[in-house]
Amino acid sequence: LVLCNDAAGNDAGADPVDRALLALARAQGADAAAIRAAHPRVAERPFAAERQRMTTLHGADDGLLACSKGAAERIVAQCDTVAMPGGDVPIDPTAVLAEARALADAGYRVLAIAERHLPVAAADDPGAAERGQRFLGLVALTDPPRPAARAALATTATAGIRSVMLTGDHALTARAVARELGMLAPDDLVLTGPELDALTPPARAAVLPRLRVVARSTPAQKLALVEAFQARGEVVAMTGDGVNDAPALRRADIGVAMGRGGTDVAREAAGLVLLDDDFATVVRAVREGRRVYDNIRRFVRYVLAGNLGEVIAVVLAPLVGLPIPLLPVQILWVNLVTDGLPGLALAAEHAEPDVMARAPRPRGESLFAHGLWQHVSWVGMLIGALTLGVAAWGVARAEPGWRTMAFSVLALAQLWHASAIRAERASAFDRRLEPNPWLLAALVGTAALQYLAVRPGPLQALLRLVPIGGGAFAACLALSAVVVPAVELEKWLVRRRGLYREG
Repeated sequence: LVLCNDAAGNDAGADPVDRALLALARAQGADAAAIRAAHPRVAERPFAAERQRMTTLHGADDGLLACSKGAAERIVAQCDTVAMPGGDVPIDPTAVLAEARALADAGYRVLAIAERHLPVAAADDPGAAERGQRFLGLVALTDPPRPAARAALATTATAGIRSVMLTGDHALTARAVARELGMLAPDDLVLTGPELDALTPPARAAVLPRLRVVARSTPAQKLALVEAFQARGEVVAMTGDGVNDAPALRRADIGVAMGRGGTDVAREAAGLVLLDDDFATVVRAVREGRRVYDNIRRFVRYVLAGNLGEVIAVVLAPLVGLPIPLLPVQILWVNLVTDGLPGLALAAEHAEPDVMARAPRPRGESLFAHGLWQHVSWVGMLIGALTLGVAAWGVARAEPGWRTMAFSVLALAQLWHASAIRAERASAFDRRLEPNPWLLAALVGTAALQYLAVRPGPLQALLRLVPIGGGAFAACLALSAVVVPAVELEKWLVRRRGLYREG
């Protein structure tokens, strides 16, 4: 517990297992400093996933003392005797491994420990320390999942993300933990690394969809699994903290390293570092990523629809015998003010209620998929038609402020559009939507600026508008609001009939 251990004091950077073993030794009254001083370490064979054990050599009065810890099946295989109160007796591997399996099945992480006294000359034989050892016992450690882990895994499952546990622990331990986390369905598979290696490539490809846990896995097997899932066209995120995890972290589409307990090598190999070492943070990152992507789509939807409306109004007006409804300075106003402020505020929109209930996007999916380009097209045509309709009405009635009214309808229709597309699928009136004070401020502020622009004053003169009264502006506000029920109807059709499902 003390000698085959790299932890020192309360070293937070040491391996958690080493810290736990040192704490156990001290709880039993061991003086770690005195023991280490009496038996200085002279050599070691560090832990490796392939060997599943660690062995250290220490100076002793009668030669050398070899200490080993590791997987029970590996340690038992190198032991001849068992330390008992009445003296050493021949080891019964079956009984020891049965006890180890019982502990593992209860969810404990099981380590075996052993020792051997050697002559000094044996230091030149690397394998001598791991032969003919004296079995000292089993240590059962509990590493309970964080309370939020089960909920986080349930959320990822709802979001279409499949979690696979790769661990060096015993298969029974891994199964018990996976069961506690709610990861295992009746037809899911739990395999060990050697079992996975024994499969032919076609057989391995066949089990991947059902594979949920790989126990006693090695770094090479982790890398092979990442590549196998990628070969199926899946986007793979890999979490890890050790040096041995670095190849898989580097190869994965998204490598996620632990910031607290992880090694520098793992952090360098990863693309993302968790500062709190909490899997729930990964789920929050997925949610945030989906929110950001949705907001990019909102911005594109808003800006392109508004710009298309401008183009339609300006291009079609001469073709139908109308004067051009917008002057260059007015178009510049719309692009800078009406497009700019609400467009920026849409970037602060909260995630939709169902954001974590959607399947992941295909790797090559276009930004314009799922009806975005259709929405831009018909909303742009609607805004253009409203603008041209008001212009035609004003010209026919010889209204001096016809251009001001057409300009107002165009600008206000875009503001209504911004309020309607806060959610892509849900209704803008859904009470589950969190308020966006930035968008509210942008809409109210832009509408106020638009009102000032059509009233007598410096803005009206700058934009070369004919002032209109408050009643005319209210009429423009009401007419442009047609955009809202039109967009709500589209979203209703999307929810009810799966409109644009194929993008």
